[in-house]
Amino acid sequence: MHPTTALPFVKMHGLGNDFVVLDARAHPLPLDLAAVRLLGDRRRGVGFDQMITIERSDKADAFMRIHNADGGEVESCGNAARCVASLLMQENGRDAVSIDTLGGWLQARGGAKGQITVDMGEPRFDWQAIPLAHEMNTLRMDYSFGGFSHPGAVNVGNPHVVFFVPDAETVPLAEIGPRIEHDPLFPQRINAEFAQVIDRTQIRMRVWERGAGITRACGTGACATLVAAARRDLTERKAEIILDGGVLTIEWAADNHIYMTGPATEAFRGEIPPSFWAAADAA
Repeated sequence: MHPTTALPFVKMHGLGNDFVVLDARAHPLPLDLAAVRLLGDRRRGVGFDQMITIERSDKADAFMRIHNADGGEVESCGNAARCVASLLMQENGRDAVSIDTLGGWLQARGGAKGQITVDMGEPRFDWQAIPLAHEMNTLRMDYSFGGFSHPGAVNVGNPHVVFFVPDAETVPLAEIGPRIEHDPLFPQRINAEFAQVIDRTQIRMRVWERGAGITRACGTGACATLVAAARRDLTERKAEIILDGGVLTIEWAADNHIYMTGPATEAFRGEIPPSFWAAADAA
């Protein structure tokens, strides 16, 4: 079953990490796996890294549901949280909102020049919280892949493995990213970051996102990278993470919460006609 009337959407991005945002607070959206994949197809659909559905919540301003381009549902997305926060702030005229997700409850506030800060909660380091297939020290893992070794692992609402490398630009991300994502060590798959520490306040990072592939930015990946670096005393607890799409400022504060600051951009609005779903059924 698919929508029988035109379905409005907002196309947004956070530093090039792009989303189709749907509002399901008034009426549930019966979208199956094939429909999500078709909508995310950049040739046949609208195209996105993640599809975001805003739903009603009894304990926050809204619940944010996240599907990757492959149709899989995931727990958390930092860049999407800023985009949804921006929409909610515009809607209710406030400069602070709360968002519930499968990965946890988030608070966001607006700042100068369109910057939005999201409290991403506390990082988790236990091997079972990542999760890993067996016990391992997540500060410096006894793990290597493709010549890259001893990464750190962090769960920031979703799972990440962070490799520290001398030159992030030379990492063959398209080749090794999907293999790391599906390594048996990671039973729920994994987001993989390759981070080059420039100095104690700057890190260059590239990312392979679980279920989405190479993206121009990953908010949770930036959070995980800063935390993994600070745990090893490679950086301060606040640093700029330089992504393909721009810069996020990440702070792992004294209260053990991670604060992510960056922009949220609305690209355009549109409607998906009922006829679109016939192609999903035929796929």
